[in-house]
Amino acid sequence: MWCPQVPPLPVITRATRSLIDKKLSGKVRVMALPETTADLLRKLSKELSRMRALLIDRYPNARNSLRIMLSSMGITAVHNAGSSAEVLRQVRAHSFDIILSDYQLEDGRDGQQLLEELRQQHLVPLSTVFFIITSERGYHNVVSVAELAPDDYLIKPFTADELQGRLVRSIHKKQFFAQLYEHLDNGAFALALATCERLLAQDSGFLLDAMRLKGEILNTLGRHAEAQSVYQQVLAQRVVPWARMGLAFALRGQQRLAEAESLGQSLVDEFPEFTAGYDFLAEVREEMGKPEEAQEVLLRAAVISPKNSSRQRMVGDVAARNNDLPTAEKAYGKVLERRRGSSLKNIDDYTNLSRVMVDRGHTAAARQITDELRRDWRGSRQGEFAALVMESLCANKEGDPARARQAVEKALLLNDALKDEGKLSGVSQKLTLDLAQACLATGDEASARNILREVAAENHEDRHMIANVQGIYARAGKEKDGQALLAEVGKEIVELNNRGVLAARRGDVEGSVKLLMEAAERVPNLQFLINATKAIFTLLDIKGWDPALARRGLRYLQMAQAKDLRNARVISTRELYQRVARKYGVAIVSLASAHRQGEEPGG
Repeated sequence: MWCPQVPPLPVITRATRSLIDKKLSGKVRVMALPETTADLLRKLSKELSRMRALLIDRYPNARNSLRIMLSSMGITAVHNAGSSAEVLRQVRAHSFDIILSDYQLEDGRDGQQLLEELRQQHLVPLSTVFFIITSERGYHNVVSVAELAPDDYLIKPFTADELQGRLVRSIHKKQFFAQLYEHLDNGAFALALATCERLLAQDSGFLLDAMRLKGEILNTLGRHAEAQSVYQQVLAQRVVPWARMGLAFALRGQQRLAEAESLGQSLVDEFPEFTAGYDFLAEVREEMGKPEEAQEVLLRAAVISPKNSSRQRMVGDVAARNNDLPTAEKAYGKVLERRRGSSLKNIDDYTNLSRVMVDRGHTAAARQITDELRRDWRGSRQGEFAALVMESLCANKEGDPARARQAVEKALLLNDALKDEGKLSGVSQKLTLDLAQACLATGDEASARNILREVAAENHEDRHMIANVQGIYARAGKEKDGQALLAEVGKEIVELNNRGVLAARRGDVEGSVKLLMEAAERVPNLQFLINATKAIFTLLDIKGWDPALARRGLRYLQMAQAKDLRNARVISTRELYQRVARKYGVAIVSLASAHRQGEEPGG
């Protein structure tokens, strides 16, 4: 079994702490702001009196001390929370300008988990100032605090003057970028770029912050050559890790993978605490066909910052693809432990771990995880569906075909019911593949073929998913059946796409919309969802706003965003929707509100 070597843990030094301070939110402090704390307090006095703050700490006395410090700044609208559950209730009910969170929370969770949760659930806007307060001084904890980039962090004990000085500068910066942040929250990247250009023309202390935002927006829009130029301008002035990584990302976007890999390697060598660099380097190496090297890089990052559950899941995924099952089991176990009790927990946290345990022959342990899944997701039919699939795989591994067949038959019935009710969104493609594998293992080849055909069609651009489909057939000794299925799916996708594209080329816009919508309904993969959305809003741009058609287009757009929110094609499609909506004076649905409410926007 291949086993990577993990380098010894570095010791936290003054230089390390300096780098971590600079890393926070990309804040390489270019120059001291001309205003003193007192100047800024006077300048912001009216705004501060209207601000709402949330104080998060286990101890009421600590919250009271913070409240007094804020009151001296004129901030009197102060809310309190002692647990993550109370935080979630508060942020859903109110919009906060300032959040000050202690690292250790009452319910055993920590501020890093909380910030990750708030960001992934889009519960706080970019304009909210988020500070983490901690007494932790260990290397792991300091890097972990910095990794999710709060606006700042304070190590206890600190004075009121320290809090005020850092807070007013963060607020001042947030106000400077307020309009830009609003555009980014709404997914309006073209408007954000225009705003960034305007801010760059101003004389401010935030030049490098604006340059960083410009580079990130250009990379997001797929304009990688322009992003490359921005980062090269920054690096000509000073070497900062975020600019080097942005440049590497731009090179990767131009398919200059060897250069991107080299730059990513130099980044993690010279700035070992810049953990995002490891994630980038791992992705590039997987893209280059170096999966074992990708896993090694991720493991190094996981040692430096062990509390990042998203990275632990990446480690598990890569290790599973490398057939390094012990490493995968360990990583998935950490994810489940870390996400337990969090609103970020999902069914895959359980099934990922259970699947690896089954593959290793640890069926008793896999059954324990399945029992835990049933308990934690009691009342969820998606949870029961997942448990039945895992139960079938366990029974098959244990040589109990009757029990395996009984479980998979129940799972198929539940799968059909969820599909009919439109509730399969809570079921991941990984779990769907597990269902297909369970069907093949129990002799139901027809059901397995139907499931795998659908998965392959919806994920034909995802090389890992296609490899999984091939792997399921290969493990069942039916490799040629898998190859034939994928060839058939590829042919269907080409034919479906060509019908709509050819209609558009003939100038039949309405006919093209109809054909592309049929394709998206039949095979809701990323390509067809994007094509249908663009066709719909192009037609609306020409013919006028139709609320029913707009709702359908926006539903396709949200399905595409759910598959790959940061995909450049998805972003350009959203830009088209926003431009047409603005043309007709229709309110634009933000990314955050759509994510929170799961709404189907109207016209």
